[in-house]
Amino acid sequence: MRLMALNLVFAVTFIGFVGVNASRVVLQLFALDLGASPTEVGLLVALYYVCPLLLSWPAGTWGDRSGPRRPLLFSAVCGSGGLLIPYFVHSLPALYLGGLLSGMSFAFFLVIVQNLVGVLSAPEKRAASFSNFSLVGATSNFFGPLVAGFSIDHLGFPLACVVAGAFALVTGIMIAVWGKMLPGGSRRTTPRAPLGETLADPAVVRILVIGALVQLGTDLFQFYIPVYGVGIGLSASAIGSVLATFAVASFIVRFALPRLVKRLGEDKLLAYSFFTAAIGFALVPLFDRVVMLALVSFIFGLGTGCGQPIATMLMFSMAADGRSGEALGLRLTVNNLVRVIAPAVFGFVVSAFGLPPVFYINAAMMAAGGVVSRRKPTKAVTQEDQA
Repeated sequence: MRLMALNLVFAVTFIGFVGVNASRVVLQLFALDLGASPTEVGLLVALYYVCPLLLSWPAGTWGDRSGPRRPLLFSAVCGSGGLLIPYFVHSLPALYLGGLLSGMSFAFFLVIVQNLVGVLSAPEKRAASFSNFSLVGATSNFFGPLVAGFSIDHLGFPLACVVAGAFALVTGIMIAVWGKMLPGGSRRTTPRAPLGETLADPAVVRILVIGALVQLGTDLFQFYIPVYGVGIGLSASAIGSVLATFAVASFIVRFALPRLVKRLGEDKLLAYSFFTAAIGFALVPLFDRVVMLALVSFIFGLGTGCGQPIATMLMFSMAADGRSGEALGLRLTVNNLVRVIAPAVFGFVVSAFGLPPVFYINAAMMAAGGVVSRRKPTKAVTQEDQA
């Protein structure tokens, strides 16, 4: 029964993530087609992550207490409904509202499915389960941009929004039909530790910083590749193909993740991944051909593919009993704080200095992440410590 439930989570995750990735690309390119400036597109991306910033932590707590079904059904309603708005109203405000509701859907969806993977896995199989979860994510990263690109080219932007929103609707139907096999909530949890006490632990801070940097690099790469592609005259399908090669690389490195961790250790592997991502960022402005940009995207995907799975596993393992969703929600809150601030900030940088400086600045940040990841914390917090 537990294996069936875990397989259901993987299936729902794949379908939901395809919709999430497709919706981001569709909304960005739709905004550019409407004449939005890089700053306005940056605001759109920032709005996409306002709800994950504000709601990831409460969503994790809700999932811990009530179980996963209600949050996932709420996510499906927001995700499918949000993408219908730009279908009927073709304007930037409609895209902003659609992005905000899609972000609300994403806030509840991600923290719940991540927590389910940990809860449904035996301790000795947890690493393998999170690795498989990351493979599902990498696969959806491949299909999402392709769905977006080909939907736009063949159906137009309004119908592409409907296609992206349909994936969220499908996840809701699956949860409504088979969600009873998922575990329920637990109202008997350990007391919540004060936030200040949690953030005083160097081990927690290190994981939060690493996860935020990986998320920042990944999101900005996926955000500025479409902007860069439009600027050099690439079609939506070509841009989607470039982003898809990033997903292929992520899949490859995540498939080998257990062996890489065993051979190199977490610290060294994280450092190598950050430095590889820095190289990928630095190479983007040097090329304007699809093949070369796809190769650069592949290099970047090799670098960032393993960072988030490692951060997720470590955060789950440090969570107190019955509060794993809350712990993962805290990690996602920090990630989304970066997601909200960074697109708007870098949008102004692009408006003032053009695109190349953005790629070089991000390359420097990824290199800094490599340095941070090699510094081991002086104190580690375990479940027993927090119980």
